[in-house]
Amino acid sequence: MSVMKWSVIALAVAAGTSQMAFASQQSESKGFVEDAKLDLLLRNAYFHRDHKDGVQDQSRWGQGFIATFESGFTQGTIGVGVDAYGLLGVKLDTGKSREDGGIAFFGTDSSGKTQDDLSEAGVAIKFRASNTVLKYGDQMPSLPVLAHDTTRLLPQTFTGTLITSHEIEGLELNVGRFTGQNNLTETAHDNGRLKSIDVLGGTYSFTDNLSASLYFSDIKDVAEKKYANVNYIFPLSDSQSLGFDFNIYKSDYDSEFTGTGKDEDNTIWSLAATYSVGGHSFIVAHQRSHGGFNYVDDEGNIQQVGYAYDIGDGGNGIYLANSFLSDFNGKDERSWQASYELDFSEYGVPGLAWKTAYIRGTNIDTGMGDASEREIFNQVSYVVQDGPAKDLSLKLRNSILRTSNTYWNDMNEIRVFVEYPLSIL
Repeated sequence: MSVMKWSVIALAVAAGTSQMAFASQQSESKGFVEDAKLDLLLRNAYFHRDHKDGVQDQSRWGQGFIATFESGFTQGTIGVGVDAYGLLGVKLDTGKSREDGGIAFFGTDSSGKTQDDLSEAGVAIKFRASNTVLKYGDQMPSLPVLAHDTTRLLPQTFTGTLITSHEIEGLELNVGRFTGQNNLTETAHDNGRLKSIDVLGGTYSFTDNLSASLYFSDIKDVAEKKYANVNYIFPLSDSQSLGFDFNIYKSDYDSEFTGTGKDEDNTIWSLAATYSVGGHSFIVAHQRSHGGFNYVDDEGNIQQVGYAYDIGDGGNGIYLANSFLSDFNGKDERSWQASYELDFSEYGVPGLAWKTAYIRGTNIDTGMGDASEREIFNQVSYVVQDGPAKDLSLKLRNSILRTSNTYWNDMNEIRVFVEYPLSIL
């Protein structure tokens, strides 16, 4: 952890020439109750995976209720507050197959039957001094090396301590230790069997158009990870810009995790360039994975692992350009993306957006030769702008995946999300 500590200190020193944060958030606290918020998110979600290799199709449909409470902080030098959440997922349909197929909406009982509902609650206590918050308890962290999964019916949660500091304007520092992970389909605390994960890092905005991040993590008996990001947007005119986003992970996997009897490593990076003009965005990206390991699963099949995530660091712990249905993160995989985004507000329909992408990956080391994969992705989303249904959002996503990679099956996938946020307090 000493390397982690000194690297983040270096990031802070680099930012030291900037002015201190312009105001103390704690000094502006109105009180525990006065600044409190209570929100309820109604999420209706449907997944369908149409497998093309003779594997039975899977589908899941459920209604989720995600309630979050955030108190304000008591007044004084050190403020105290409480955050809490309550999660409930109700099964609406599971199709013909009992198999989950990686959809991860609901768990199964001892007979293999899909459970009718899923619920969880958590609470965390928080303290604030100046612009620094320490929170202990049940949380949903969103960091490049520890990011809870938000892509299913209910979110993933973790238990531990996280310090977030904004003492220098433009600089965010994070230090944390978590000892519990709750998986998406189970309700018992620490059902993810996480021993511990230590995280340390920060993000600094040099200007409105240039920012950089540096993060480290240590997942006990699993892996150590380093992550870096540089994001730059070059304005060309009032309506045009050229943006670049570079992300890289360096992972060292413990022999206890790999099962190969030795430590293994992987480096994966992506570089995306985006040209935006009006409501149009044209993106090209390249992603490259180097290293990894092969292992034999419980059925005797040889599987390849390049960049591994959701191994104690959350199901969204992959801040890379080519992460779609396939993450294109195989051992030694190289992938290219070409995509297009359209914001229809330019044409008088605010809230409506469309994204389409084509991604192709090659050179995947499967342990039995090279493999390739390709994906066509389309997503349409709409957010109601006004009226009784204001903020109601609809998202329809389709992926067509074809692969010779033994780890995946060919499939067509449809995801539908209908969400309605309610501000209760």
